[in-house]
Amino acid sequence: MKQRTLKLQRIYKEGSAYLESRQIPDAQIDAWYLLEYVTGISRASYYGNPEKNISEEEAKRYWEYLEKRARRIPLQHITGSQEFMGYEFLVNEHVLIPRQDTENLVEEALKVIRPDMYVLDMCTGSGCILISLLKYAAERKHITGGKAVGADISADALEVAKKNAQRLKAPVIWVQSDIFENVSESFDLIVSNPPYIRTEVIQGLEDEVKLHDPWIALDGYEDGLYFYRRIVSESISHLNDGAWLMFEIGHDQAEDVSKLMKNAGFCNIYVKKDLAGLDRVVCGMYNKRVAENSSRTKM
Repeated sequence: MKQRTLKLQRIYKEGSAYLESRQIPDAQIDAWYLLEYVTGISRASYYGNPEKNISEEEAKRYWEYLEKRARRIPLQHITGSQEFMGYEFLVNEHVLIPRQDTENLVEEALKVIRPDMYVLDMCTGSGCILISLLKYAAERKHITGGKAVGADISADALEVAKKNAQRLKAPVIWVQSDIFENVSESFDLIVSNPPYIRTEVIQGLEDEVKLHDPWIALDGYEDGLYFYRRIVSESISHLNDGAWLMFEIGHDQAEDVSKLMKNAGFCNIYVKKDLAGLDRVVCGMYNKRVAENSSRTKM
């Protein structure tokens, strides 16, 4: 039986080559993160002493994790966490892995948040959007006593969100709800990253997404707009006058989601692009008078 190498540089190169042979995207990066996760080594320590040996137990765990990654299990499901807005969030198969693109939604919400705002995160998943929003707002001293609610239809997802809130000391009320079914309050700000991928598109996504992200967090039904329609129409009775509704969207959904909001009587609607220059966030303000006029016009 071939003896397993224990030297840092050698085992890292072998791990990288193994993932590359299995056509894993960003193989070298993933091989490094797994080595860092197993050994706790920093890049400075690695380059300072690349010939250092790791323990046989660490080598065994490293190769077990490499094999999992080779089977297209997401890196975040192996390590159990993902960074978002500078905070570390627990993740598992019950929640959508936080994406950097979603940070745009948090940044837009931070522009309008003010003291004592009542905030709702609809389809909260891991809670990363709401918790990050609260943490940054508190750091910038914008919030002094507001109230925050995170809602999701999945009880399993809410368990993950609760753990994240406890770890990061974020005061959130968690509600299991099919959109607004179990939500009774009115809010000054609603943020949401709902399922928005068209059903027929999901099977064409990479295995890491279609096999390991929860389908319920991906599927926006036939045209990808099902949850936007529901949230826009049902939010009207849960928004205070002058409140904001903010969505993450797919890159080709800005026009459709903006139209849904305009037709429902929202005003000051605008679209925010992500770092890649793609449409990523749609925001609109609820104005009671405009909404009532819009409703009368349709009659």
